[in-house]
Amino acid sequence: MTTAAPLRVRDVLFLSCAIGVWGANWTVMKLALGHSTPLWIGALRYILGAATLFAILAARGGVRPPPRGDIPIVVSVGLLQMLVNSTLIIFALRFVPPGRSSVLGYATPLWVVPLAMLLGERPTARILGGTFLGLAGMALLFSPTSLDWGDRQVVFGQVLLMLAAIAWSICIIHIRGHRWQASPLDLAPWQMLLAAAPLALAALIVDGPAPGDFSPAFWTTALYIGVFATAFAFWAVTEATRRLSPTTTSNAMLAVPVTGLIFSAYVTGERIDLWLVVGMAMMLAGIAVVASARRR
Repeated sequence: MTTAAPLRVRDVLFLSCAIGVWGANWTVMKLALGHSTPLWIGALRYILGAATLFAILAARGGVRPPPRGDIPIVVSVGLLQMLVNSTLIIFALRFVPPGRSSVLGYATPLWVVPLAMLLGERPTARILGGTFLGLAGMALLFSPTSLDWGDRQVVFGQVLLMLAAIAWSICIIHIRGHRWQASPLDLAPWQMLLAAAPLALAALIVDGPAPGDFSPAFWTTALYIGVFATAFAFWAVTEATRRLSPTTTSNAMLAVPVTGLIFSAYVTGERIDLWLVVGMAMMLAGIAVVASARRR
């Protein structure tokens, strides 16, 4: 057995910064759509993110290619979590407010349970109860009391967010069963490159060679999304989780959609109604129950 590393203020600060950056990123991505296309935003996100993480790894001692045994997880995370998940999210943000998007996009842990059941896993009653509670909260966000079903674009956007969460859930199931040879931080820039390549090619074909309007707002949002919300936040969480317990980290991450909703309301004036708050509370409570049951 090894002795746990002492808790440092820096680790708590890193985790807090990552939560704030990720929460605000939903609004920043929405703002970026006014200066670039969804495909170019996705491509720039992972080009800049990969470049930043390669620089961090080089400063820490070197960049290494993924071991052969980690190639499947590079492909899984690069294509499902980064390419599919983030592309569906950025297209959904064209129609759904960023705060609501952050809540629905964070439903990933709720989909892991039913997908794992299809693969033969038998969850406990506590896990099933938490999943039911969370999915009921999600259903509330799709109910006529919370969603205008006459607005087909908003409905379509929420469906995209649900599909994005499912794609990430499939990736999580693979991550749980994978035997890692390299660290997640060592593999992350390679996964980002794998996501960036098809996105950049699709953007060139569909939208042309100009990635945006080259305004100060374009550069600001692109750098925030790629450098801070993609590379820095991933690195900060990786550093923090070396000393913080999994319980602390997972519970703290529940603050991301709350931060996203509050930031969107402040910046864009997004309306926060009672049904949205209740639905979010049920979803986060369900996620917390599932997470605590798995730890037990």
